[in-house]
Amino acid sequence: MRTTKIIDKILNSLTWLFAGMALLALGFIIFHIFVNGIPHLSHTLFAFRWTPDNVSMLPSIFNTLFIVVITLVLAVPLGIFTGIYLVEYTKKGSRLVKFIRTATELLAGIPSIVYGLFGMLFFVQFMGVGISVLAGSLTLSIMVLPLVIRTTEEALKTVSDGYRAGSFALGAGKLRTIFRIVIPSAMPGIFAGVILAIGRIVGESAALILTAGTVPQMAGGLFNSGRTLSIHMWSLSGEGHHINQAYATAVVLLIFVFIINALSALVAKKLTKR
Repeated sequence: MRTTKIIDKILNSLTWLFAGMALLALGFIIFHIFVNGIPHLSHTLFAFRWTPDNVSMLPSIFNTLFIVVITLVLAVPLGIFTGIYLVEYTKKGSRLVKFIRTATELLAGIPSIVYGLFGMLFFVQFMGVGISVLAGSLTLSIMVLPLVIRTTEEALKTVSDGYRAGSFALGAGKLRTIFRIVIPSAMPGIFAGVILAIGRIVGESAALILTAGTVPQMAGGLFNSGRTLSIHMWSLSGEGHHINQAYATAVVLLIFVFIINALSALVAKKLTKR
């Protein structure tokens, strides 16, 4: 008994130690970016049109929002309905469920550059979409789809079967039970997956370089090329002449991700209350 308590204390201490190290590393990265980036934020970086002199990031901000919205519209409904099908309609332990789960796990482990090559060969060349926002969004939707499916599936599993049984006892059908009882109860978990997907979309660069392109101007439509904030930062740092502006872009990118996550969490909280 005493040995078990000692082991528990050691494991607890190691958990806190590694958690503290992770927070310390995160704090150092954020501090380094803010210290080097905030002093170089200027109004020229937010000019409506990019030029070689101002290297404005505003067009990239709009392009990022554009790609995030399109990708979520394509991936989130499909991912949520797939998760619902796996949990609510298939038999436990069936071969189909095992196959879909294995496929999603394999998709989740594929490097982003491979997705970029696939998007370039299939969407850009074979389908004739060209290097555009649409090609980038289609590629990213495949990338984040496994994440949405898995988080939706796990969120639905956390809903007690008593909720389903109570709804059936009151005369509700399966579809009504799912959309009125199960999904609202699982909404925080589902939105957690959506927030993670947004973070991956915003931070992605390798796949988008090959599909969405690196044009620094604002994309005029789905079939136009345009760079996101992450590609803009990569381009500035790669050139070697705008390192300070790259740090400033990193500051805006961090704030951008924080705002999107906060808004998503707020929406999830309100939907949960309803």
